[in-house]
Amino acid sequence: MSWLTEFVRPKIQGFLKKEVPDNVWKNCDSCGQMLLIKDLEKNLNICPHCNHHMRASVTQRFDWTFDPNSYTRLDLPKAPVDPLQFKDKKKYADRLKENKTKSQLDESIVVAHGTIEGQKAVVAVMAFEFMAGTMGAAFGEGFIAAARLALAQQTPLIVYTASGGARMQEGMLSLMQMPRTVIAVEMLKEAGIPYIVVFTDPTTGGVTASFAMLGDIHIAEPNALIGFAGPRVIENTVHEKLPEGFQRSEYLLEHGMVDIVASRKELRPTLAKILRLLSNTTQPSEKVA
Repeated sequence: MSWLTEFVRPKIQGFLKKEVPDNVWKNCDSCGQMLLIKDLEKNLNICPHCNHHMRASVTQRFDWTFDPNSYTRLDLPKAPVDPLQFKDKKKYADRLKENKTKSQLDESIVVAHGTIEGQKAVVAVMAFEFMAGTMGAAFGEGFIAAARLALAQQTPLIVYTASGGARMQEGMLSLMQMPRTVIAVEMLKEAGIPYIVVFTDPTTGGVTASFAMLGDIHIAEPNALIGFAGPRVIENTVHEKLPEGFQRSEYLLEHGMVDIVASRKELRPTLAKILRLLSNTTQPSEKVA
């Protein structure tokens, strides 16, 4: 047995590492199946074995949502880079530089406007690849810019949420983005502009406690984690076993906190149909006799 574990296994692992590049295969986060990345991307990052919806990049979200070649990204306002001169294991400014280089993004929110099956919309996507989609001052500026653009164009605002919550490196300034985003949503509601939230995995913390739960319509991807605190924290607090599927999309649908659970493949037509209904325009197949 020692010969197999100490000699044969390392040889096999070394062979696989040399022959199989890291950017060809990926394991499913849920079932562990090895998937060809090229095929996975064609399937919208959905595991063909267990239907697990893996995380998606900002660019993928825009490409899957908007009509082809129909959208334009918005230049977002700048915010102070390191207002508190924060440092833990490393400087916050250095963390920001690392995340910008790794994600090729400036912040945890990206905004674009275009059409979805011909219907105009402004779409804001939270970038989990940038510091876990956390909210800082720059995020707040980006969200408000998205709301103002929707007001100026008189078009619906759609927000894809994916976040770990507030950004601790900005302290109270991060928490201030909760009321700021709520005010932006209220601006839309007062103007009669539809506001649609699409929950993706995970949506937690201050995001859930503010703008994410204020949508006129709430859509969620299957089995997305949606909540303020995590299940383990809640269990340790209440000292009780939580129900099966607690804080997941399907559970929240049953309890009235989510309106629709839609597969990623159904999301664009679902959004387009909602936009047509809200704008009083329908396709022939959708007309009611």
